[in-house]
Amino acid sequence: MADVLPLVEARLRGALGEPDARAAVTFLGTDRIEVLRFTDGDVVRYATLGMSAQPMSDPTAVLADPVKGPRAELVLSVRAGLADTDKVLRPLAVLAASPQVEGVVVAPGASLDVGEPLWPGAPFTSVLVAEPGGLVEDLELDEPLDPVHFLPLLPMTPNEAAWKRVHGAQALQERWLTNGTDLRDPSRTSVPLE
Repeated sequence: MADVLPLVEARLRGALGEPDARAAVTFLGTDRIEVLRFTDGDVVRYATLGMSAQPMSDPTAVLADPVKGPRAELVLSVRAGLADTDKVLRPLAVLAASPQVEGVVVAPGASLDVGEPLWPGAPFTSVLVAEPGGLVEDLELDEPLDPVHFLPLLPMTPNEAAWKRVHGAQALQERWLTNGTDLRDPSRTSVPLE
């Protein structure tokens, strides 16, 4: 079975260019998770590398399938120079390790919460997982492996996260769109939720 991570890194480099920084985090009992930083003009992108090494498995399954199951990496895009967003590396690694640690399947529409600001002074403690296929195309793997999806993360304020729990991900995204919300602004305020 081919090692998935070199293919994933090649796909990230092909879509985002050369990373200008990388950091690695290892949590007890999990595989190493790296976070790569890509700078593109006034936008900084952080992408995880390591989450897709193992397929995510249904937490109710008696045995995790070592081959079949969804695979993903996370991508966060923010405007550069407006906040100390490089401190998001550890929270991103925590989110990327959550399938191994907590047995969750990370999929579009899900909320992921780290329980603390994503970076110092950030008004966000959670993210909304958006649909893949935009910035970085899915990486097809040899059968029987599922493709790797590159899931964009959209930071949510606590009020937005609470509103999303009641009204759903689609309604929150429509609210952001209607209000012209700059989801890359690392210090933006909550969208009007009335």
